[in-house]
Amino acid sequence: MRRSDHDVSDRIMTTDPRSVGGEVARLYKALYQRTSAGPIEQAFDDLSGIYLGNHPDYKPCDTEYHDLQHVLDVTLAMARLMDGYERSRNGFEPLPADLYVVGVVVALFHDFGYIRRRGDRRHKYGAEYTLTHVSRGSVFLRGYLHRIGLGQYARAAGQLVHYTGYERPAETIRVSDPILRRVGHILGTADIIGQMSDRCYLEKCRDRLFPEFVLGGLAQRTLPNGKVQVMFRNGDELVHKTPGFYANAAKRLDFQIARAYEFAGRHFGGQNLYVEEMQKNVRYAQVMAESGNTDALRRTPPYTIPDGVEPYPKDLVLR
Repeated sequence: MRRSDHDVSDRIMTTDPRSVGGEVARLYKALYQRTSAGPIEQAFDDLSGIYLGNHPDYKPCDTEYHDLQHVLDVTLAMARLMDGYERSRNGFEPLPADLYVVGVVVALFHDFGYIRRRGDRRHKYGAEYTLTHVSRGSVFLRGYLHRIGLGQYARAAGQLVHYTGYERPAETIRVSDPILRRVGHILGTADIIGQMSDRCYLEKCRDRLFPEFVLGGLAQRTLPNGKVQVMFRNGDELVHKTPGFYANAAKRLDFQIARAYEFAGRHFGGQNLYVEEMQKNVRYAQVMAESGNTDALRRTPPYTIPDGVEPYPKDLVLR
């Protein structure tokens, strides 16, 4: 049986940066034997230090849904999709080694915008940055690429991260180079399939994502006429609406980001484990919706928030 702290193949521990980093470096070295994986290894070290609270400028991660496991899951999916692309591109433009590294780095830091600075007095929780976290991550990445010797891709990285957000339609993201655009499609795909294939995805939606939506302003919104529209009243409703979310995500995967999920099947040699696990979660969410509750969801997701970090309240409700 697949373990909750492991990837879709049940081989890689997705709560451990060393485990995921080792696999990503292995895939990279198999494709680009004559290049160093040093920037990838450094990026994993830097991410781990920030998320665990060992950086002098940033507080540790406190978003329990958008946590260390989430970014490692997405990064592993990103590396596998790029591997699948490069091994089966059939005449399409090759993926240079530098762009593989850029793809990994942007995936690692795509949710950096949830991380608070140590001097932040305006926000008590990282989830309060939900509506602006992609833009905050873009600013960070533009500076970070320079620090790891990939400054020529800094501007591109700042654009690519927007493929993980929904504030911009994918076709409006300004990336002119076709291979960079393909990396963006793969990144947006990795973000969707990485989280929706998580063994505890539905439990995380109910118990962790809903509070983040409340804090971040996504559980309800104010319409132009001043009326308040409630999107999700509680975590159960978020789970019940998962099939609808998946239907919209499938359209995005197919039409906006060019069916890049197919590269996962090529990486795995035919079987697309990510799609299979996503569909399992969606089918079970449909069962929950038909039952009217989520009582059958009893898995316990791994907890990666460092000791001593104040968690956000679990009893948040809309008023």
